[in-house]
Amino acid sequence: MDQPDDGRRFTAMYEANYRQVYAYAVSRAGRDLADDVVGDTFLVAWRRWTAVPRDPLPWLLGVARNVLRERYRAEERQAGLAAEMRAWVDEARADVADGVVEKAAMLAALSRLAEDDRELLTLIAWHGLSPREASTVVGCSTATYFVRLHRARKRLESALAHTSPSPQPAPTKEYSQ
Repeated sequence: MDQPDDGRRFTAMYEANYRQVYAYAVSRAGRDLADDVVGDTFLVAWRRWTAVPRDPLPWLLGVARNVLRERYRAEERQAGLAAEMRAWVDEARADVADGVVEKAAMLAALSRLAEDDRELLTLIAWHGLSPREASTVVGCSTATYFVRLHRARKRLESALAHTSPSPQPAPTKEYSQ
């Protein structure tokens, strides 16, 4: 937006649609987040002013919907990260030998999988990508990625079931008398 006329048109569009966008945000996210969602929505409209249609309300509500989705995804990622950190703390408190056995079993099971299955599993678990990002890496849609990931997890589960860590017998001392 370079022209003062665009600024006046944006202000008019904002004033005409603010209440509906706010009501939509409240109905989807509650009053606590509504102001942030509305602010982000109109920020997108400001940045993409040339893309805003003549009847902007449906477009604005679509942007608000996307803003909400991104917020929920970020919250899910944060919750997942917090859960992972709690798991690391619990793991640190656990018996180290148990962790070694579990890790060895997991690595053995992973080694039995096809390279494609290993990649599907490790993109998310080890490399921290979102399913959308991982689907881009492997060159498929997110929905297809979820199907492939589900199948890879089933194959990993099967490989884990067939990987029973065989404990080594403790060495015994022979006494000769």
